[in-house]
Amino acid sequence: MYLAIDSLKNKSYDYLDEKLYELRKDSTKASVYLFAYLHKAKREHNWKEVTNAYQNILHQSPDKLRLIYADSMILAAKKTNEDAIIGSAYLSKGIVYYGQKQQIEAMDNYLIANRFISKTNDNYQIHKVKYHIALIKLYIGFYDEAISLLKECVAYYKDSQPRPYLNSLHSLGLCYNKIGDYGRCSETNALGLSECNRLEIKEMIPYFNHSEGINEYYKKNYDTSIKNIQSSLEEIKENKDFANESIGNFYIGKSYWSLNQKNKALSYFQRVDKIFEEKNYLRPDLRQVYELLITYYKTKKNLNSQLYNVDQLLKADTLLTETNKYLIGKIYKEYDTKELISEKEKIKGELAHKKNNDFISAGVILLSFLIIVFMTYRHFKNRSLYKKKFGELMNQLNNNENKPKIRIEKSQILDINADTVATTLKQLEKFERDKKFLDKDWNLGTLSASFNSNSKYLSAIIFHYRDKRFVEYINDLRIDYIISLLHNEPKYKHYTNGSLAEEAGFSSTQRFANAFLAKTGMPTTYFMEELRKKQS
Repeated sequence: MYLAIDSLKNKSYDYLDEKLYELRKDSTKASVYLFAYLHKAKREHNWKEVTNAYQNILHQSPDKLRLIYADSMILAAKKTNEDAIIGSAYLSKGIVYYGQKQQIEAMDNYLIANRFISKTNDNYQIHKVKYHIALIKLYIGFYDEAISLLKECVAYYKDSQPRPYLNSLHSLGLCYNKIGDYGRCSETNALGLSECNRLEIKEMIPYFNHSEGINEYYKKNYDTSIKNIQSSLEEIKENKDFANESIGNFYIGKSYWSLNQKNKALSYFQRVDKIFEEKNYLRPDLRQVYELLITYYKTKKNLNSQLYNVDQLLKADTLLTETNKYLIGKIYKEYDTKELISEKEKIKGELAHKKNNDFISAGVILLSFLIIVFMTYRHFKNRSLYKKKFGELMNQLNNNENKPKIRIEKSQILDINADTVATTLKQLEKFERDKKFLDKDWNLGTLSASFNSNSKYLSAIIFHYRDKRFVEYINDLRIDYIISLLHNEPKYKHYTNGSLAEEAGFSSTQRFANAFLAKTGMPTTYFMEELRKKQS
């Protein structure tokens, strides 16, 4: 693994990020790129990217390791001294706790995140905090306040962030159910299912079906409720979402109970109890399962089962009382009060801003004028420079056509065997002559392997005899090839940048554009425009 990581040390963050996205469903294959990203960021002391690396690792790790990586992420974030990054790290740790249904620890981290993020203008993170605070409010029964926050999130995320938009819509539907607005809950679930299909995010479909199943229970459509929830449970279990698994079993059990099929209900209630025992998770409404079980076992005169469920109910009440008391205190004392203070400061800021409005407007107009003047000057200056570069390149091309290419003799590299140098130079000449540089994904390692050579020696020989570093050497060969095509073959003048990048063996259009500008001193668009003018 370390050899694989070492081979990736010169790759860009964009390259590693793309590989992580490709392998997001295969944590074993992704691990090499995850740790290559981390090692690169640490080696460069780039704390922002170290934070991103730990966040990527966290998402691919098993539950028992996630908090360890979350702590490492926060340590790295603090070294950036940027409020948005530190706040985001604490928010991510809170989300890990929430995923493990440790609401108290989740809330503590949300509040720390809010302290940092509220100092920024990062609207995405601000709404992300609002969304997760809304989930806590939903959990403890502050439904109207949760609805207000979730409506803000739905409006903000709708046109730009598909998955947060669907998550907010799903939670909003749950809130409507809790306040007894079953019609609006069904409308929200129907919209959610429609949007899942429009946005092609199929993994959210079971959650909207699950929500509508619970809603059908309250509308007394018990058979429909059972059908909807059962259709969603398999995928929810695959997601290891034990909270919604427990809630789904509870409402299937309640539906069977209402249909007077109590023996069927029993097995679903026992699954709720099993999750409580294994995960210590129980939402306030789920405590009713023990009341129903106690009632059931009384009719059966089963004292042992009665006693067990009484003990479980006492345990549940202790957990819920402690959790809810703590969360309610934190919500009122730290979050809502802070939101009011923040709103007050915002109003004061707006009043102060109004007083200076004329001054600021004048400043903006002046600044805009200066920017326009500067951009115009820079545009004409660049055009003049590009024109000069184009002329020089045309002269060079015309001269090269009329003159044989002369290799400048170079002195021998003292610390590399002369035979090795001679062999490598012949291989490079063949590589250039056969245009092998047009193949994609060449790097120093792969080229030295194809030459059966040492990458250190190859790098030194290219630098000495071609006066270039390896990447510049490959890029310049490709750009020279494209320039020759554009100059000599009319059809290529109508190619897009993307097509030319593909033709030259570049992995992306942007890399091609950057290499062309570095080599010629002008953008490809200008070169092709002037070439068309010249040749027409």
